[in-house]
Amino acid sequence: MPSRETIDRFTAQVLSGDHAGAIRDWYTEDASMQENQAEPRRGRDLLVSQEQATLDRMTRVETELLAPPLIDGDTVVIRWRFTFHPKSGGRRHMEEVAWQTWRGDRIAAETFFYDPAQMKG
Repeated sequence: MPSRETIDRFTAQVLSGDHAGAIRDWYTEDASMQENQAEPRRGRDLLVSQEQATLDRMTRVETELLAPPLIDGDTVVIRWRFTFHPKSGGRRHMEEVAWQTWRGDRIAAETFFYDPAQMKG
């Protein structure tokens, strides 16, 4: 079960813009991520490389924590807002809820819930 201090350190790293590093540093080797109800992606190395590929398409990503994380045992729920600034121009806003299952001080599974229409246009 993660402590509030652990969650604060994790969210601080994400808020700093180090999204790929946060996956590397805070996820278990066999971690999974799932977007809404899509098939989960598995394995920390894959998750880091996919996150870095997304970041490489951006000039920057602004990250906001919209509410304090909720912690209940091994379950942590975080509400985020991301503003993506693609290298191709423009910007996109996305709000999501991240539902995490922690194993000790590492994230073992995470599901993101968001409206995909936010990324259109």
